[in-house]
Amino acid sequence: MRDGHTQAQEPGQEAARRPGDPADPAGPPGGARTPARTGERTVADSEPAAGEPQLPGSPGPRDHGPEADEGLRRFTAIWSRAVYPATAISMSRAEFERYLLPLAARLRDALYTRHFDSGPAAEVGAALVRAHCTDPDALPLILSAIDTYLVTHCPPGGAVTEEEARARCSRLQHAVAAGFAGALRERTLAEQEALSRAALAAQAETEKALHTSEARFRAVFEGAAIGVGIADVDGRIMDVNDALTRMFGSLAHEVTGRNVGEMVHPDDSPDVWGLYRELVRGERDYYRVEKPYYRSDGSVLWTDLSVALLRDAHGRPQYQLALIEDITERRVLHERLRYEATHDALTGLPNRTLFFEKLDRALDADDDTARFGLCYLDLDGFKAVNDSLGHAVGDQLLVAVADRLRACATAPAEIVARLGGDEFVALITGPGAQSDATALARRMLTALSEPVHLDGRALSVRASIGIVDGRAGELGPAEVLRSADITMYRAKAAGGNRYELADADSDARAIARHSLTNRLPAALDNGEFFIEYQPLVALGDGTVRGAEALVRWLHPVHGVLGPDQFIPLAEGTGLIVPLGRWVLEEAARQARLWRDAGTCREPMRVNVNLSPSQLRYPSLVADTVAVLEDAGLDPSALCLEVTENALIGADERELRPLRQLADMGVDIALDDFGTGYSNLSYLRRLPVSTLKLDRSFTRGMQSAPADPVDVKIVEGIVSLAHTLDLSVTVEGVETGIQAAHLRMLGCDTAQGWYYARPGPPDRLCALSLVDAASAPAP
Repeated sequence: MRDGHTQAQEPGQEAARRPGDPADPAGPPGGARTPARTGERTVADSEPAAGEPQLPGSPGPRDHGPEADEGLRRFTAIWSRAVYPATAISMSRAEFERYLLPLAARLRDALYTRHFDSGPAAEVGAALVRAHCTDPDALPLILSAIDTYLVTHCPPGGAVTEEEARARCSRLQHAVAAGFAGALRERTLAEQEALSRAALAAQAETEKALHTSEARFRAVFEGAAIGVGIADVDGRIMDVNDALTRMFGSLAHEVTGRNVGEMVHPDDSPDVWGLYRELVRGERDYYRVEKPYYRSDGSVLWTDLSVALLRDAHGRPQYQLALIEDITERRVLHERLRYEATHDALTGLPNRTLFFEKLDRALDADDDTARFGLCYLDLDGFKAVNDSLGHAVGDQLLVAVADRLRACATAPAEIVARLGGDEFVALITGPGAQSDATALARRMLTALSEPVHLDGRALSVRASIGIVDGRAGELGPAEVLRSADITMYRAKAAGGNRYELADADSDARAIARHSLTNRLPAALDNGEFFIEYQPLVALGDGTVRGAEALVRWLHPVHGVLGPDQFIPLAEGTGLIVPLGRWVLEEAARQARLWRDAGTCREPMRVNVNLSPSQLRYPSLVADTVAVLEDAGLDPSALCLEVTENALIGADERELRPLRQLADMGVDIALDDFGTGYSNLSYLRRLPVSTLKLDRSFTRGMQSAPADPVDVKIVEGIVSLAHTLDLSVTVEGVETGIQAAHLRMLGCDTAQGWYYARPGPPDRLCALSLVDAASAPAP
């Protein structure tokens, strides 16, 4: 009962007890309106009256001080005025306002708690349903009042920022809506189950006493809150109640007489009409589905439809009884939540979840001729945009890119999704998927070729695309994505701004590299690495002056692997630093053993390669000093080899560790000289003592006559090096003629297969080396 209204009650009938009546402590207070009594409390009272409903754990209105309580009461008063007209409760508005007060306090506390939790808001939504705020217009009014007035009348007060408060308020609204919808569904299902039981009971009574059952069924039929309709087994609608006609927006005579079979909708699930035919044939007694209908105005009505078969006294099908619940609003809410869960919040494209659903369906197709094509796209250099211009500009760029990619996928069998970051993927299905995927990749690259204009800037966009295609059922989703990812990185390695087609051999090599990368940490712990030594020979007298330490990996599956097969992987994973230190320790230990054994004619110097990552490692100098001290070696017994490319463009800060080592007496060799920058003037500022000439300069000297161009180049380099007080070591010496040429040109030392292949350390001093001084004259 509301102010100014009464509720009719048939004589002799007991008023239905609702949640909130005195016998129902879980619901709101009330029942029939009672006259105001002296001392009756209002919404301004500081605490709820005895017996007044309050959510478990809800704080009282005094928990936040006078000003907070006053703001809370103002919000509660506004909230009650907005929602009360859309309720169906027997409380007065003042009573309803008192009922809302602890709920509002619960929302306020959830809004500003340190560890945000939207769970209490869901309980608030359920409490509103228990208060009979179930009119179709109630939920929008509830959420609108929260959205507009909760933060305004219950401001943050320093607990959280205004922006965070607004964001939390939005999440609380979602939670209230979810709790409201869940409670409403539970209550409706309970009513529906009660109605179903009543209907079945009426059917049983019909077989015993038709007159009594008809009266009872009619009472249930007319008074039901959900739609009820009766049709014969041929599908002709015989009778409907008022609730059903209101759902369809029609009059009763416009519905009765129609045939159920005419009420088809394009979104009907495939099994709806099969279940219907089984029921009217008497093969089943009941089914329940979600089914859409068209209203009289053309709009769509979504329903929870339950249909039961009524049989005559002989068990023959006689009537259909349909119970229909309007779930349109719940369906709309579900679709909205489903959209948010399956689409990227930034770009609006389908997200990873929806994409994998589509991919699973494409790969599980039963048709043997079904094919798929997949384009995996990654932006080139996008990290530089975020780092230089900020993530806000990066997000704007991603939105612009998503719009262009969306415009490229226009066919019904094409979908573009964002997997995350700057990674996008396109899926194509159909017999021409392979050629269509290639054509789509071209369109996407063309669409991205035009600069993106943001805030007065023209940002160029480049992308690398990996394309995978095949028949359905051949590969799983993970394998398809892995192959596409590997192929995309091949496109990046080829310069980017292009696409590549998947190749099984390339995939196998990439997988093998990945396997080696995963094995590297354990390999170092398990002692799977060992060192071979290749002698460095003085060209003047053929004596062994030192050896280069070359690390090898004894892989348990692949056997012995050279450094070119795993050093780049160690560089990429950061393992090169501990691995490099291990090599340095082992090489220093071996140099000490050579010195202590006294079997070599000359003091042995050991050369150890230094990677670019080690060069940038902060404790390089300290680690090197510690290794030399532990081995008891003089710094002059160690030479660190650094590639020319590692020192290109290095500034003084980057060169400082090498200068410190050189000042200590450690030799620094510039390895692979001539393969990099090739600007000789920069040699003057590098702290190097040796140039290691790359083998590409001396291949022309392996046989007579020697290539005159190679001879002149080497002669010039040697002359320059000696002018700068640098010694010259030549790599890759393979013939005596080559060694003789290099000796005549003034090279100092050499190494290569002509002298010895890399081998174990114990044979180095015992090698019967070719006397370089006696090599045949060219």
